[in-house]
Amino acid sequence: MKKVIVITGGAQGIGKEMVDYFKNQGFEVAAIDVMENDYFVGDISKEEDLISFHKKVISQYGKIDYLVNNAMISRGGLNDCSYHDFLDVLKVGVLAPFMLVKLFMNDFNDKGAIVNISSSRAFMSQSNTEAYTAAKGGITALTHGMAVTLRGKVRVNSISPGWIDTSSRDWEEADADQHLVGRVGKPMDVVKLTEYLLSDSAEFIDGQNIIVDGGMSKQMIYHNDEGWTFKMS
Repeated sequence: MKKVIVITGGAQGIGKEMVDYFKNQGFEVAAIDVMENDYFVGDISKEEDLISFHKKVISQYGKIDYLVNNAMISRGGLNDCSYHDFLDVLKVGVLAPFMLVKLFMNDFNDKGAIVNISSSRAFMSQSNTEAYTAAKGGITALTHGMAVTLRGKVRVNSISPGWIDTSSRDWEEADADQHLVGRVGKPMDVVKLTEYLLSDSAEFIDGQNIIVDGGMSKQMIYHNDEGWTFKMS
């Protein structure tokens, strides 16, 4: 019997790569996105859409095996993010994953697993990104909370990607060199780790966050050190 995987934000970027990959691997894929896709068009910031999505998935498949909370939006920060903008980001980035897990928590087959897509921005920031950063910090913390609540039933882990390019551009020189591995990340870097964390091979990994950033966040950078120069915008 085919495994059933639920993926949010499945119409573009990393989410689209996930949808295509897992379909090619023989999974039944149930994706939701505000953009057009071949399963369910809906806004995960709206409770009614989450409920309708859950109803469709369970009506069609009865049970699921995996859930990937991937969808996210960005609305800036202190300089330009309004009260409602900030709230919208938290709805998509934190509340929706919480509600989806709440809706599906009793619908998992044995050895079920959840992967939440966080970000290295939960631990480091650029200016004026407070809304996104707060949401990613929230889902990182939510991950270990869920793992404790669902212990023995469903494993829950998160992935924090760094710079992942979804344009297939060939980044060179400084852009590549600031990563210890010498290149900018690709969506498949996240997809393959997601596949592993969902698999039985990762049965002893639970409640963890794994950073996938080519080592970028581990390199200490000082002004005028190794050619790096800091300049305020």
